[in-house]
Amino acid sequence: MALGIKKKDTVVILSGKDRGKKGEVLEVMPQEGRVVVAKVNLVKKHRKTAREKPGGILTIEAPLALGKVALVCPKCAQPAKPRIQFLGDGTRVRVCRQCGEQIL
Repeated sequence: MALGIKKKDTVVILSGKDRGKKGEVLEVMPQEGRVVVAKVNLVKKHRKTAREKPGGILTIEAPLALGKVALVCPKCAQPAKPRIQFLGDGTRVRVCRQCGEQIL
């Protein structure tokens, strides 16, 4: 499954309670079709005290479905669905469909 979204990319949330927020991708789960975005989709988790880990109520980022996020182009700052393009030496690069700039 070609995702087009990688770790450390900036994405915008398209739907849900955090619609319109931007954040950095912390983790990509291609098998589940989900991503974890920093400071977005925060949920409370109750943890029991373990040996060195204190217990309490933690706030963590929960995974989002890939269909709810869109990659943000660094040049035009718009949500974009990247196009895959092959360079002369055979390497794959992501290219913004609106402005044609390479997305690193």
